[in-house]
Amino acid sequence: MLICTSCIQRLHDASSFKALVVDSERHLLTAIGDKEMLCVNVPGNQEMLTDVKSEIKQEMSDVDDFDGDPDYEPSDAEDEPTTPREYQVELVEGEAELLARFKPGKLIPPDSSKSLIDLSNAADLVAGEAELLSRFTPQELRPLPMTRDALYFICPTFALHLDQLRGKVITAKMIAKQLEDSEHRHETVSKKRIISEKQALITNASNIIVNSNVTPFRCKNRTGFPCFYCRSLFENLEKLQEHQEVSHKRTDAKSVLATLGPESLIVYVDVTDLKCTLCDRNMANINELKSHLIKTHNKKFYADFTDRVVPFKLSGNNIFECQVCGFNFETFGSIERHMNVHFRNYVCNECGSGFVTKYRLKVHSKSMHVEGSHPCEICKKIFASTQKLKNHTDAVHKLVKRFKCPKCSERFTEYFRRQKHLVTVHGVEPLKYNCNVCDRSFDRRFTLSRHMKRDHLEERNYQCEMCSYKCFTNNELRVHMIKHNGERIFECSVCKKSYARKKTLKEHMRIHNNDRRFACAVCGQAFVQKCSLKGHMKTHHMEYTL
Repeated sequence: MLICTSCIQRLHDASSFKALVVDSERHLLTAIGDKEMLCVNVPGNQEMLTDVKSEIKQEMSDVDDFDGDPDYEPSDAEDEPTTPREYQVELVEGEAELLARFKPGKLIPPDSSKSLIDLSNAADLVAGEAELLSRFTPQELRPLPMTRDALYFICPTFALHLDQLRGKVITAKMIAKQLEDSEHRHETVSKKRIISEKQALITNASNIIVNSNVTPFRCKNRTGFPCFYCRSLFENLEKLQEHQEVSHKRTDAKSVLATLGPESLIVYVDVTDLKCTLCDRNMANINELKSHLIKTHNKKFYADFTDRVVPFKLSGNNIFECQVCGFNFETFGSIERHMNVHFRNYVCNECGSGFVTKYRLKVHSKSMHVEGSHPCEICKKIFASTQKLKNHTDAVHKLVKRFKCPKCSERFTEYFRRQKHLVTVHGVEPLKYNCNVCDRSFDRRFTLSRHMKRDHLEERNYQCEMCSYKCFTNNELRVHMIKHNGERIFECSVCKKSYARKKTLKEHMRIHNNDRRFACAVCGQAFVQKCSLKGHMKTHHMEYTL
């Protein structure tokens, strides 16, 4: 029979309490005996002593292990567990050890008629339970619950253990091992599986590549699309897809990702006609695909780590659409830089700019927040890196024409010069970015963004420290500061008149050059400055100014 630890503890507590009661009884009886010898001859005390002894007898009769003799004093030998000799012959195997743990009178021997437990419902008891209960008083041992349901209320922990042992064969070695484990259970600390950042990123990215039809590729360059698996270069996406279907398996993605460091681990994927390959279900975007793989196919994703799969929708008209916000970009480089806005995995502490990878953050910090140490030998301008110095030298001094026209052999130093050439020479429709607030349109997305912030959102992040003036750019603030502390350092070489701004000096030089660019549309008279023309119109042609 198995007994739970809670019940064993309660039995130990009850046994200790009974031992305390017996010891207190012995000391009380000894004290009464001494008192009786002292005051037996005092008149009136004998009747009072008789009343006290009768009250003690009444109280002792309520104690289970008190046999009714007030003169009984337990000896020192009684403290040792003993078993009556006349019953030792009839004991079964192990019963002697059980009896040795009880004092005489605590455990009723076999074949005794002292049992006070009602065994009228013995038919409901398990085998051997009736014989065991007959040897105990109701206060000593209570019968087992008649049903398993009752056991859940009496001792739920024990009932739970019984459920766990249902249908199992219990051996002595198993019990010994369980007792040994319970002794050291408080020292055992559950260990949580620790996964590295790189392994988590590889698992997240490979789950998307293996279980969908996305086309992974390296960073696109001017000559085409590099293969994600072998770095072979293809001029368009269709040829890249054909190459990957024939030469590579999607399951190879995990081994390819393992070769990348966690700081530069990033995967570009084309999500045109995105679908789950496990159930052939169409997906709207990468986030919907991830949620579908988790809920429907029980795929493991580590949400505590940042996402390194950057989605693109590559079309044949050289228009790149952001799959997060829907904005269009004219070059792959511009949309690639734009993705740093949505995938802010690493943030610059200096300016708050976000980047997809830690490597890009390092490049940004080195180029933007580290003082330059690379001067140009021609114009003496200082740059933060050798690459920026090279770009400056090629574009400004060497006039290297990096941008080639896709329709002819003409080359250009700037991208927008090439776009203008395509519009004017080859009839390509010009790029137009329309403002959603007003009717203005721009040929560059950057110009549209600046227009929105400056004119509609009215951003004024630069404020003068000497007055309440606020402006949109740092250059505007620098021009304004001349009013407070600017010196007239720009002097006219003809009349020696000086000005605080170079722009004002240029306007003044028109007087000496007789540059009368502002002509009256009515009479044809020309003026050097626009303000002079306005004054002329108000004075001589008032009817045309209304």
